[in-house]
Amino acid sequence: MSDQPGGHMAAEIGQQPGIFTDLVARRGGFAPVAEVIRDRQPRFVLFAARGSSDHAALYAKYLTEVLLQVPAGLVSPSTTTLYGARPDLRDVLLVSVSQSGGSPDLLEVTQSARERGALTVAVTNTADSPLNAAAELSVDVGAGVERAVAATKTYSATLLALYLLVDAVRGGDGEAVASIGEQAAATLDLSAEAVAEAVRRYRFVDRVLTTGRGYSLPTALESALKLAETSYLAARAYSGADLLHGPVAAVDGETAVLAITSRGRGGDALHDVLDVVHGRGADVVAIGSGADRVPAALRVPVAETAEEVAPILEILPVQRIAHGLSLARGGDPDSPRGLNKVTRTR
Repeated sequence: MSDQPGGHMAAEIGQQPGIFTDLVARRGGFAPVAEVIRDRQPRFVLFAARGSSDHAALYAKYLTEVLLQVPAGLVSPSTTTLYGARPDLRDVLLVSVSQSGGSPDLLEVTQSARERGALTVAVTNTADSPLNAAAELSVDVGAGVERAVAATKTYSATLLALYLLVDAVRGGDGEAVASIGEQAAATLDLSAEAVAEAVRRYRFVDRVLTTGRGYSLPTALESALKLAETSYLAARAYSGADLLHGPVAAVDGETAVLAITSRGRGGDALHDVLDVVHGRGADVVAIGSGADRVPAALRVPVAETAEEVAPILEILPVQRIAHGLSLARGGDPDSPRGLNKVTRTR
């Protein structure tokens, strides 16, 4: 299968249920890192990341603020690498998220933060990476080698690793993700027919808008990235709240909208937004365990979970849509033009 266009990406999408099961089985390894974090009692948490990992970091920001009740933010690496900012980071936890652990700017941010008093934790899929060496503590995502350029299994496994870390910090028992591997397998099976229809429906589309609220916003952002990098679509992502503040004016009957809507407060908050979008004639594909509750031309089912872990599953059918669209449009999702597996930024 890997000898065919998109073979690596297809295989790696299919590996995710097993990866999730293995990661949950070794969640005990997160306890020592969580114990240090609890002992330090950080007053603020900062997340540093790029690309897909930045969307995972945004997910972790929601987890931190909602589940831990600790304020959190996303780092702008250029304030350190380009402008030389050196803020006082005593009593701050800095979590650097990188699948490769090889980006120079994240390495510099981590080294600088540690020098400025922060407790630093690296979350990577490469245990011997420079980023892991630079951070005081590290968490291994354990997704295995990813050969396709577009991140699939490393992205979702990073989400799960971040959830397990936050859950361990709050003293949880991982109950919400105990069956996440089986739920992932069910999601891939349940959504297959709708995914194929979405590919047929949007093979020739030029403009796609993705949207979500709350925990599902990172999925909307990652969805737009996947569609852009694999199928070269003009894809934009908006929070449902921001969509109504102006961008909705550009929505019409020629607009394809991927709405990430799982059951919970975020999905409920998206209802009014999708009423407006649907009323403007947009072709809406609703993806998630709450897809049956909103107006849509096509619904892609996802196994229902606690809202805070839904993003781990929501992205799975989107990855398959991106893969299918790339092939249908004559591309190779394993090797998008102009992209490399490790992007080195300053």
